[in-house]
Amino acid sequence: MTTTRGLREGDDPITMLTAYDAPTAAVVDDAGIDIALVGDSMGNAALGYDSTLPVTFDEVASRTAAVARATEDALVVADMPFLSFGVDEAESVRNAGRLLKEANADAVKIESGPHTVETTRRMTEVGIPVMAHLGLTPQHVNRLGGYTRQGTEQDAAEEIIDLAGAHADAGAFALVLEHVPANLAGAVTEALSIPTIGIGAGPDCDGQVLVINDAVGLGEWSPPFAKQFGDVRGEMVGAVEAYKEAVESGEFPAEEHSHVEEDLDDLY
Repeated sequence: MTTTRGLREGDDPITMLTAYDAPTAAVVDDAGIDIALVGDSMGNAALGYDSTLPVTFDEVASRTAAVARATEDALVVADMPFLSFGVDEAESVRNAGRLLKEANADAVKIESGPHTVETTRRMTEVGIPVMAHLGLTPQHVNRLGGYTRQGTEQDAAEEIIDLAGAHADAGAFALVLEHVPANLAGAVTEALSIPTIGIGAGPDCDGQVLVINDAVGLGEWSPPFAKQFGDVRGEMVGAVEAYKEAVESGEFPAEEHSHVEEDLDDLY
């Protein structure tokens, strides 16, 4: 079973994928993926929202519980959704604790900044493992002006390096780096004693993460830094169309899909 300590001590690259429901979590777990992330990316990928901002705490909690029920070996990490942390420290810790206590998450992930260093420290102190997240932080899309690459200028890159170190010192067990230059991600990875997990951050991180829809080819669009390793959408379209044709033609249900009870012959 994957643990936060095991991630730090392992030699193999870390693999992480998002999962938002039990069937997907079971596939991720059976494949030997190290971390199942119940990401607030569910907003775009599963709930029909235009961004992650509308995702509620209850939605994350419910889906985290479903993923945890279907997972035996992968570390289950739950995203803290927008405004469930960072406003009041006590409320932030309480919400994170509920994801562990009520939804059976193993850890939480928080989109990080200067305001989350002490929150990370306090969560860690009370026994809540925290995964930090720097670079592109989608919950800040309105402030950032879009989903643009971060850390491309010297001052911004140095700030990410400093914040990465601060969160590691505060007790974070791992750090996600999203959509930053590969050489910046490499510098952060070299500087930290905790593992880094990249998404759109190049090959020099200690691991990689993708949204499950992008990895399996379920969505109609994926970001340029993602790779589709399958065509699940194409397979689903083909299966649904075949079902429709079989029903309309009378081929389904066939005799083997039905049961006749002999004692009911006199019903009509």
